[in-house]
Amino acid sequence: MTGSKKNFFLIVFTLALIIILSLVVYLLTRPASVEIFVYPPDSQIKLGNFKPSTGTLYLPEVKSGTYQVEISRRGYKKLSFGIELKRGEKFQKRIELEPDLIPCSFQTLPVNSSFQVFPSIGKNLKKKTPWKGKLPAGYTKVIFSKAGYNSLVKTFLVEKPINLKVWLDPAGQVLHRLNIFKCGGSPKGVSFTPDCQEAWVTLLGNQPAIRVFNPFKGEKRADIYLGKYGAVEITFSSDGKKAYASQMETASVYEIDTLTKKVTRTFKTRSSWSKVVALSADDKTLYVSNWCGNDISEIDLTSGKLKRRLPTVKTPRGLYLTPDGKYLYVAGFGKGEIEKINLKSGKRKLIFSKGSAVRHLVADERRKVLYASDLGKDCVWKVDLKTDKVALFVRTDHKPNTIDLTPDGKVLFVSCRGANNPKSYYLPGPEWGSVLAFDTLTGKPLDAIVGGNQCTALDVSSDGRFLIFSDFLDGTLRVYEIPAYEKLTRENGGRYRAHFKDLLK
Repeated sequence: MTGSKKNFFLIVFTLALIIILSLVVYLLTRPASVEIFVYPPDSQIKLGNFKPSTGTLYLPEVKSGTYQVEISRRGYKKLSFGIELKRGEKFQKRIELEPDLIPCSFQTLPVNSSFQVFPSIGKNLKKKTPWKGKLPAGYTKVIFSKAGYNSLVKTFLVEKPINLKVWLDPAGQVLHRLNIFKCGGSPKGVSFTPDCQEAWVTLLGNQPAIRVFNPFKGEKRADIYLGKYGAVEITFSSDGKKAYASQMETASVYEIDTLTKKVTRTFKTRSSWSKVVALSADDKTLYVSNWCGNDISEIDLTSGKLKRRLPTVKTPRGLYLTPDGKYLYVAGFGKGEIEKINLKSGKRKLIFSKGSAVRHLVADERRKVLYASDLGKDCVWKVDLKTDKVALFVRTDHKPNTIDLTPDGKVLFVSCRGANNPKSYYLPGPEWGSVLAFDTLTGKPLDAIVGGNQCTALDVSSDGRFLIFSDFLDGTLRVYEIPAYEKLTRENGGRYRAHFKDLLK
C-alpha cells in the first residue's frame, strides 16, 4: 500500500471516529423537550423554575432530571405532579382541568320564570327563578323564558360566584332592559359620559343636586352638592373632562371636574330660571336658556365672563347650536315656537309658530334635520336646516319631552310623560310614561317601552349601544340595550302597537 493510500484511509478513519465520538457525546448529553397543552386554554402552566406559560408550554431544550409541574386557573382544581425527563426525551401531554362547583343564583323579573342551564360539563338543568345552587366552572348558557315575554339567552363564564339578575321584556319588544334602580327624587336630566362609563343625573329641587352612577350595575359613585338647590340639565365637554350643570333657583351654571367630581367654577347667567345648556363645538362658549328671563346667556368659558344676553321667544328651553357657531335655534315652550338667532348680528327669525309647547331640540347634522318635541300637541316636528321649513314628523304618546338620536341619526327616541293628573302634574297621572323609537328615514315606529310615572330625562350613549331614561315621579333610572338598526327595522314595529293597552293604569 502506497503512502498516499495510507494517508487517505487514516483521514477517513479519523473523520469517522470523530463523527462516532460526537454522536456518542450528543446521545449522552442531548436535552429533553417538553410540550404541555391545557384546557381551559388560559390556564397557567409552570414547570420548575422556567417562566410560566399560558395554555401551552413548549420548552425545546430542558436538561434531564426531575421537575414539578403546576397548573392552575380560577374556578378549577389546581393540578400538581412531577415528571422525570431523560436525555433526548420528547415529553408531550394534554391535560383538562377538573372544574370546581361554583355557587350561583338567578333572579328574574317577572319572578317564577323558567330557565334551562347548559353547563360546561354534566347534565342540563331545568328550574324556576329565583334559584340558588352550584354549577361547574366553564362557559355556560342559560335560557330564560315565561309566557307573554321574550326568551332571553345569556352566555357567560362561571369562574367565581355568580349572582345574576335579568329582566324579561314583554313579548315583541326589541329594546332589552339591562337595569332599573333608584337615583333620588325628581330626576330631570341624565347624560352618559362620553366614554359611556358613567351616568350623571340631575335631581330637580333635591339634594344632592347631581348623582353619578355606574349605569349598568346601578352603583352610586358620587354625590355632588351645588349649594342648597338641585340641578336641571347637564352636558359634557367634548373630551369628557368637564361637566356643566344648570340651576334654576340661582340662575347659575356650575363647571365640574368629572374626575374629582368637584366644582371648579360658577357662572351667573344674570337672568332668571336657567335651564338648558349647550356648548360650542370648540368648547369655548356656553349658551344657557333662561325660562323666565325670556333670553339666552352667552358665556365665554376662557374668561368665565358673561358676554351678552340674547332676547328670545317666550319661555325658551331647548337649544341647538350649529357646528360652525353661526346660528342658535331656540325652542319656545310658552307659545310653541321655534326661533333662529344669527349669533354674529343678533338678529332673530321666527321660523315656526304653530306649535303648543315646544320643549327639546336635537339635530342630525349630516342630514341637516332638526327635531323638536311638542309637549302640548303630542308630536315631534322636523326642521329642514337648509331651508328652515318645518313639517310634522310623528305623532307620539301624551306629553313628549326629551328626545335624542342614535349617533348615526337613524333612530329618534322620545320620552313621553303620559297624561297629567287632573289635580296636578306633580301627582301620578292616569297613564304610565313611555319611550318611543322612530325610524328617522321613514317616520315608522320601531319599538315602545312602557315606563313608570312621567318618563322625562333621556340620553343615548355616544357609541349608540345604550339608552337611559328617568321616571320623574318614581325617582328611578332605567337602562336599555339598543340593538343594531338592521334588527330594529326587521321587527315590524316591535311592541309599538301592543304598548297602547299597557299605558292605562
